[in-house]
Amino acid sequence: MPEHVVIIGSGPAGWTAAIYAARANLKPLLLEGAVTEENRLQGTMPLGQLALTTEVENYPGFPAGDLSAYLRSALSSDFHWLIDLHQKEGCSGPELMHLMRQQATNFGTRVVTDDIVNIDIDSEDGQHSPFKLRSLGGESIEAHSIILATGARANYLGLESEEKFKNRGVSACAVCDGALPRFRDRPLVVVGGGDSAVEEADYLSKFASTVYMIHRRDQLRASKIMAKRALDNPKIDVVWNSVVDEVLGNDSQGVTGVRIQSTVNNSTRDLEAAGMFLSIGHTPNTAFLQGKLELTKKRYVRWTVPFRTNTSVHGIFAAGDVADDYYRQAITAAGSGCMAALDAERWLAAQGL
Repeated sequence: MPEHVVIIGSGPAGWTAAIYAARANLKPLLLEGAVTEENRLQGTMPLGQLALTTEVENYPGFPAGDLSAYLRSALSSDFHWLIDLHQKEGCSGPELMHLMRQQATNFGTRVVTDDIVNIDIDSEDGQHSPFKLRSLGGESIEAHSIILATGARANYLGLESEEKFKNRGVSACAVCDGALPRFRDRPLVVVGGGDSAVEEADYLSKFASTVYMIHRRDQLRASKIMAKRALDNPKIDVVWNSVVDEVLGNDSQGVTGVRIQSTVNNSTRDLEAAGMFLSIGHTPNTAFLQGKLELTKKRYVRWTVPFRTNTSVHGIFAAGDVADDYYRQAITAAGSGCMAALDAERWLAAQGL
């Protein structure tokens, strides 16, 4: 028998969709992703991008404090090892994701640790449902509806030193991490030259002593109004014609600076900094969807109905960063996960399924 709904992805959007679908008695099946070296290297392991962060200070309902007792009571004993890692200062990314996972399974969500590598949306009678899905492990699954929640991964420079200091001063989200105590009143680095990089630098200037914007060209790619905002901000120092050659730091302090290289003469110099924020774009996890449904120019899933999560294929819905290239926050992803589950539930009811 086909599944009522299959959810692909295990970030905030996926788990929220699962919670709502399970409470609607749709008995959702969620594919949380495979544990492979390829997924580890590209940051697409189970539990999504939030599992790669440390403190989460901006998710409603989790203020600073010691959550040890709550974690012990809320999580199954299989995940009590998280309590030993708890910093007693609020909720971490992995803790929040495991709490969402637990909540979804409490309501009956079935979880498979595997990736979906292909979706067949055509059938002999010309109808789109049931869909046929194939997993990396070779499993075949049929579903009346699908919720895509595979997210998007931040682009990094690919430096070995960058990988070493991820979550210890290297970040791809200023809004998520910029207000942390380690960055306050310290010099920081933003890599990039587009509108998003200016937004990140402008946001960080509220907390940092100086924000160095490292850009490989002699003018910003940002729109004129955004470029002016950066150039007029006294706390933003644009470092032209330069690229980051190495992230500097140590085990006790994390990031202490960056070594930059000139794109003009290859000379190098070191900048003191407590953190480096990447703003060189994101890559949506949609490779397996190419040619299956409509994507944007940036390869994000296109929402086709205003204020709904519908895609170009009836019965397939999208939630979170796989379709959102603007907000990219845990709370907005969770909200769209709720929307996708409600949209799927109502679509299934309209089909008499």
